[in-house]
Amino acid sequence: MSTVSPGTMKTETAFGRAATSGHELKALQPDWIWFLVLGVALMSLGVLAIASAFFVSVFTVVMFGLLLLMGGIGLVVSSFWTGQWSGFLLHLLQGLLYLIVGILIVDTPVESTLALSLMMAVFFMVAGVFRIIASLVLRFPNWGWPLLSGFVALLLGILIYRQWPASGLWVIGLFVGIEMIFYGWSWVMLAFNVRDIDKVRTKGTPTAGAAVGGGI
Repeated sequence: MSTVSPGTMKTETAFGRAATSGHELKALQPDWIWFLVLGVALMSLGVLAIASAFFVSVFTVVMFGLLLLMGGIGLVVSSFWTGQWSGFLLHLLQGLLYLIVGILIVDTPVESTLALSLMMAVFFMVAGVFRIIASLVLRFPNWGWPLLSGFVALLLGILIYRQWPASGLWVIGLFVGIEMIFYGWSWVMLAFNVRDIDKVRTKGTPTAGAAVGGGI
């Protein structure tokens, strides 16, 4: 009586997932050039964002303020729209808070940029300290990487704080630019993977002897 070993089942499952992923990427292959264009465009915008970090910082903060304004209006309107209910007052106060903060940010964009950058510095320092402590205390597998990440976050927060308020004029734009560059790079890599999916599937096709196993 033949049986299927657990290792064979895992292998077949992995091959099935790889085949499904391969078919999905194969369907995207005709459009790989557009993924490449999108990635290059995002990376170019990221470089421009870093080059004009002050403008991007203020623009990002203003957009954040506008989002708060729209969210506040929606909360206030919905609180009256739903009528009298147990959460009416809390819903209304939350909407008013969003409105007030949004108006303050839009009305004073430069000062708001400085304030948010200072909050970011404090957040990085606190998060870095907690990450360092957790890594040293728990010592989970590969704990060295979270420890390094904690030191980097702590150092970044200290650098922003030490150079504040000057750093507040460019740090948000710098982070936005870096994020856009890495995000664009991920699209570039996806484009190349989609383009070369046939070569990858040919190299990764398992032999019959490697894919089949059993026992008596």
